[in-house]
Amino acid sequence: MSKSAAEKPAAKLTKAEAKRELARLAREIAKHDELYYAKDAPVISDAAYDALRERNEAIEKLHPGLIRADSPSKRIGARPAEGFGKVTHAIPMLSLDNAFEESDVVDFFARVRRFLNLKAESDVEIVAEPKIDGLSISLRYEKGKFAVGATRGDGVTGENVTENLQTISDIPKTLSGRAPDVLEVRGEVYMRHDEFFKLNKTRKEEGEAEFANPRNAAAGSLRQLDPKVTARRKLHFFGYAWGEISAALPKTYWDFLSELKKWGFPVNPLAKLCRSPEEALAFHRELEEKRASLNYDIDGVVYKVNRIDWQDRLGFVSRAPRWAIAHKFPAQQATTRLNDIIVQVGRTGALTPVAVLEPVTVGGVVVSRATLHNEDEIARLDVRVGDTVILQRAGDVIPQILGVVKKKRPHNAKPYKFPHKCPACGSLAIREEGEVARRCTGGLICPAQALQRLKHFVSRDAFDIEGLGVKHVELFREEGLIKSPGDIFRLQRHEKAIAAHEGWGEKSARNLIEAIDARRRISLDRFIYALGIHQVGQATARLLARRYRSLELWRKAMHGAQDRDSEAYAELTAIDGVGPSVADDILGFFAEPHNRKVLDDLLGEVTVTDFKAPRVASKIAGKTIVFTGTLESMTRPEAKARAERLGATVSGSVSKKTDIVVLGPGAGSKAKKAAQLGVKTLNEKEWLALVGG
Repeated sequence: MSKSAAEKPAAKLTKAEAKRELARLAREIAKHDELYYAKDAPVISDAAYDALRERNEAIEKLHPGLIRADSPSKRIGARPAEGFGKVTHAIPMLSLDNAFEESDVVDFFARVRRFLNLKAESDVEIVAEPKIDGLSISLRYEKGKFAVGATRGDGVTGENVTENLQTISDIPKTLSGRAPDVLEVRGEVYMRHDEFFKLNKTRKEEGEAEFANPRNAAAGSLRQLDPKVTARRKLHFFGYAWGEISAALPKTYWDFLSELKKWGFPVNPLAKLCRSPEEALAFHRELEEKRASLNYDIDGVVYKVNRIDWQDRLGFVSRAPRWAIAHKFPAQQATTRLNDIIVQVGRTGALTPVAVLEPVTVGGVVVSRATLHNEDEIARLDVRVGDTVILQRAGDVIPQILGVVKKKRPHNAKPYKFPHKCPACGSLAIREEGEVARRCTGGLICPAQALQRLKHFVSRDAFDIEGLGVKHVELFREEGLIKSPGDIFRLQRHEKAIAAHEGWGEKSARNLIEAIDARRRISLDRFIYALGIHQVGQATARLLARRYRSLELWRKAMHGAQDRDSEAYAELTAIDGVGPSVADDILGFFAEPHNRKVLDDLLGEVTVTDFKAPRVASKIAGKTIVFTGTLESMTRPEAKARAERLGATVSGSVSKKTDIVVLGPGAGSKAKKAAQLGVKTLNEKEWLALVGG
């Protein structure tokens, strides 16, 4: 029996299999980002999550032409939670790429040298710091006074938790020494072990639920709506980065850490300057040995290029800087009994198996469920109900199943038979060739899919309707109050019926109607994401919004793109990260009459605002750039990164929409096409003059 795409090594995947795998990974990682960053309620282990990202990255490296617009490599965290005001970060708060093996760290040093065009033997000085397992925050100071504090959120927008941060003694209210007029310091809020155990003891004595671990305790404490509660819980802070700053930075990151201390911020005393991969790896091994003796949680080491001018040149790739990487520690494991396997149906019809486990403590956390991903994973593990399974956990989340203890298998345990019919509607569940998931064919008649689509529609990253949670959507749909998205905006007709429900009342019903009315205007990118089109995640939705600007123009273009030979189709597939597969799903959505009817109905209730790109003060902001040939003064990746930082869109193909083609030696077909279309071309010297040297 041949292996499925999910269990094949990345290097052995066919192009079609790689495309399917990237789609599966994008969906799964997006789900776990939401649970971890926005809800503090993760359902897989750090190790399992990191493995998903590592596989995604490996496939993308082998098949760069298949990189999706909603790729996890282009996304950070999740939308901020409700209950707090929102803060838009002047400079996005990014995540970090991960290293798992020592060879990954050696590769990191090599990539930095290649990007900067350094000799293989050149020293690359880095700063190694413990990776604190806490909550990332940003602190803004104006004229030396603490002004605003926010969580990372989705990297662009976070929660305003200023009052709560003011209760943390490690965070200075007024800066010492000479500080810039505007200074944004970033770092990690955490809870020490001794204070965590004391807090849990108190909660247990008072009959309250205990926190699973210090990170959850820190996150829960910082997100209290009453700052007095936060003040009663001892939280601490380590500074390690900057955001917006009105003065010049020091020449090195090591010097910046010294500046932080002068201004009054605590920095981790274990940070070390290293000049080679060998020194960095020795520090990692040393810190892993010390880990158990520390009074706070760490889950690895972060390596950062020390020279700040090199950091500027290296720039960022999607969600992470090229000049830093997190080297994780190995995971923790345990065993328990698998009591059952249940199957859940998602909004796209995908059937996902979930393991129901005998509750077990893994690294201080009690876990009872874990995803089994798909039927191939069940077959690969040969996992059966009644088996004793091996779980893995790193950090503070529910683990993945690594394998089965065969010698403990009950004699009557039978191989699990994956259902070929949807458990929700009974329709046939089929698996297309090359697909990892088995999908329900019920479509519009499947209640599970319809329900999941409605849940997606009101979710935080979509319409984000306060007070209309998953349980309410389930209840209102069961009672026939809502069947389609437009019905949500007509719920005022049922206000009395809603008020009559147990636990509601007139005030609660009125609050819900007002919350719904407050969401009758929505930005184009969120609206596109809310439609729940297969393969269109937040990143893809934003790309589409950025390219087409208005809903009217997007719909018109998608109508024209139904003809695969049209210029509209060529323009759609030329969007970096979209390609034919994603395009087919988008066009398939518009080809379905029911979807167009639902869309028209919805537009009778809501207003979709045009997309507004962030303002960047540069001569190429908003322009589409194509690089071709060999660049001599910088590498192609560096040129692309610089153009994107200046607000341009970098495309891989030349079209009528292209503004500038930068020609290096060896430019071929793209140069010819630019000449045919009359697109402006620049040589490398002219390009550098345009963007400032």
